[in-house]
Amino acid sequence: MKQGAKESGKGDTLKVIFQALLIALVVRTFLFQPFNIPSGSMIPTLLIGDYLFVSKYTYGYSDHSIPFSPHLFSGRIFASPPKRGDVAVFKLPRDGQTDYIKRVIGLPGDKIQMQDGRLYINGVIVPREPIAKVHTEDFYERETEVPTYRETLPGGISHTIIEIQGDTGYNDNTSVFEVPEGHYFMMGDNRDNSTDSRVPPDQGGVGFVPFENLVGRAELIFFSVGKGEPAWAVWEWPWTVRWDRMFKTVK
Repeated sequence: MKQGAKESGKGDTLKVIFQALLIALVVRTFLFQPFNIPSGSMIPTLLIGDYLFVSKYTYGYSDHSIPFSPHLFSGRIFASPPKRGDVAVFKLPRDGQTDYIKRVIGLPGDKIQMQDGRLYINGVIVPREPIAKVHTEDFYERETEVPTYRETLPGGISHTIIEIQGDTGYNDNTSVFEVPEGHYFMMGDNRDNSTDSRVPPDQGGVGFVPFENLVGRAELIFFSVGKGEPAWAVWEWPWTVRWDRMFKTVK
């Protein structure tokens, strides 16, 4: 093979690699971003080891839509506010870098409070009904069955929550939180094991989440492995993959 042909072949390969990386960057920035679940704060909706797609276009775009969150502009473009009940990925307000995933509970202007384990929105108790208990880990990583409920938010969105400590958990009684304009109140479905908007930033919590910190809405679980199992261990997939969670929509 002539030297010129070799150089041309290398150039074509580099061009293909560059184009593939560019396409991947565009898809990740403007359409869908993969995200994996590292904690149990959204059990039973999301489990440790779930891998899901987050739609970037749902809420429009901010600095946090771009990898590494460079400060290119303020606010959001093509903005569309989240709906109550959405499961959303956002950047932790106190550092602007760490990804969190929680459920949107409070909208701007809402008053949110927990009393004896029950959620109140604008002074009205949010209805819930007991359903079959979920088998999960307690705070000591012991397998156990925990109280489980179907909770229905204003607007009719229903989802499942668990109460590992019943209605006497650490954050089951709070003061009234009034959500500021342009911010949202986020909570985990694992109510007694979620550091969320009920915990202020100066205590290591989330606090209110600015609209511009939202990254996107969780849409679809595309892969799932058992807790602590490496996703790259292909030879173990027949036993470690949770096949029943594949291609499950996030609700």
